Amino acid sequence: MVEKSHTAGLWPSLYEPFRNFGERVADWLAPASDASSDDKAYRITMELPGVEEKDIDVTVNSGVVSVKGEKSSEKEEKGETWYFSERQYGSFSRSFRLPEDAVGEKVEAHLKDGVLTITVPKKAPEEPPSTKVKIKRG
Repeated sequence: MVEKSHTAGLWPSLYEPFRNFGERVADWLAPASDASSDDKAYRITMELPGVEEKDIDVTVNSGVVSVKGEKSSEKEEKGETWYFSERQYGSFSRSFRLPEDAVGEKVEAHLKDGVLTITVPKKAPEEPPSTKVKIKRG
């Protein structure tokens, strides 16, 4: 008779925190975003602290706005008896499908104080054509 080890059931639970590790890293690198709209435009804002404009690529293709970039930041502190260094590197990518009334050819992007704002104008609502009807006598 083969005796079961008491630790056999323990190993799967030890690996559980790492099961979706790649997805969690991708979520950590994906910048926080908000979307809003008014009568004239849609707006997407993304928090990109420490990311320079040259490291951000905004494209529009087939009704999808994509934002890709590279995060790289370094922090270094020194004291008489201590030293601390922290680095963060990684690429990020977010995509947003545009509504049908969005004008993708006129997308604008602005970076200020670590916040990227993407503005997508809306098409003006079309008025149905009207036809003047001539009134006949009799």
